[in-house]
Amino acid sequence: NIMESEESKSDQAEAKMEMGDTGSLKDSELPTALIVLGMAGSGKTTLVQRVTAHLHASESPPYVLNLDPAVHEVPYPVNIDIQDTVNYKEVMKQYGLGPNGGIMTALNLFATKFDQVLSLLQKRVPEFKNVVIDTPGQIEVFTWSASGAIITESLAATFPTVIVYIVDTARCTNPVTFMSNMLYACSILYKTKLPFFVVMNKTDIVDHKFAVEWTTDFCAFEEALQSETSYISNLSRSMSLVLDEFYNKLKLVGFSAVTGAGMDDFLKAVDEARQEYINEYKPAYEKMKKEKLNPEKRKEEKDPKDVSG
Repeated sequence: NIMESEESKSDQAEAKMEMGDTGSLKDSELPTALIVLGMAGSGKTTLVQRVTAHLHASESPPYVLNLDPAVHEVPYPVNIDIQDTVNYKEVMKQYGLGPNGGIMTALNLFATKFDQVLSLLQKRVPEFKNVVIDTPGQIEVFTWSASGAIITESLAATFPTVIVYIVDTARCTNPVTFMSNMLYACSILYKTKLPFFVVMNKTDIVDHKFAVEWTTDFCAFEEALQSETSYISNLSRSMSLVLDEFYNKLKLVGFSAVTGAGMDDFLKAVDEARQEYINEYKPAYEKMKKEKLNPEKRKEEKDPKDVSG
């Protein structure tokens, strides 16, 4: 069971709506699902706290999911918390796992019940415009695990879904570190195949203009690399050329989770990514959904020779 109070609210909402899924709703009526990803220490949870507070102040509270089983304290109002379903420390103890193994196993256990989460979300659809999902600090646990793929694809097949990749601007002033982050961002884009934008967080410490320049002007990045003489700097130089196409479509947003500076740009990027999902990604997901729902139909459409052979 996932939070009895949420189930109670969902039952009340279901009675009002008299419908069990989002199929009959228009695109404009569906909430946007924001999956917040980022390296440990990039400020994901602080950003979610800031965005959630802003949306509450704007009288448009989001539906919030915490998928980090190891966080000590969730600093924002949460509707569904993985910690209410899975005890991370008990999982470590029971299966003899370390911290990362415990987080991955907890997420795997939660993913087996994600259909219940989707059911709760679908019943509450008319009440909110955004679903905000905070992910574990160990980014690879979510992005490269089966459970992360199940959660991401389930959301994307149901709601307009956007990937928000958080980067620590202060750390990225080093061009090699910046390139590492951009490569990871690129890998997430191609792994999830969803609308995507990068948030350069902590602009209250360092302005993100250098990052915008490095992604739009190869010579500027080349110049920044001059002081680096290691093998990795040569690799970064080569990879910068490879990422040229990725940079052309990349949207960078400067943001400060501490002060809230850049909130308008952040929300604008979310709206643009949502529209991109509706225009480009939704048709592909609907096709995939139909194929999964009609396996027998797909068999019938196959060439009889292939079937007999």
